[in-house]
Amino acid sequence: MKALVALICGILFGVGLTVSQMVNPNKVLNFLDVFGQWDPSLALVMVGGIGVFSLGYRVLVKPANKPVWGETFNIPTRADIDKPLLIGAIMFGLGWGLSGICPGPAISNLSGAEPKIFAFIAMMIIGMKAAPFIGKITGATSSRNSD
Repeated sequence: MKALVALICGILFGVGLTVSQMVNPNKVLNFLDVFGQWDPSLALVMVGGIGVFSLGYRVLVKPANKPVWGETFNIPTRADIDKPLLIGAIMFGLGWGLSGICPGPAISNLSGAEPKIFAFIAMMIIGMKAAPFIGKITGATSSRNSD
């Protein structure tokens, strides 16, 4: 049942990305181009997403003692800003700003079978696999995933 719910949520998310055109790298790049052909639609999508999340959190998560299909909610408790978080945020922002695509829309874009999306996914996987080794080498390890 959990897998079915996850599949439905993923499909709904992908459809939302497609309908809002957030799978189009040019929409994102135009949002970041504040001195050129600025397109505020990404901000509207973000505000809409924050609104839906906030309502869902207040109505479904906060008053509940436990999730429907689980023992406990996995809500992060750390609030500190450390070196790995900053480095990761900078790298993500640079990648997103240069390519106009991030992991969610990239996965949705797989259905288009464009070679550049497959290259993006391949580089994303390589980066995820390399991150622990780079962290050990640089000493920038983080226990954020253990929350």
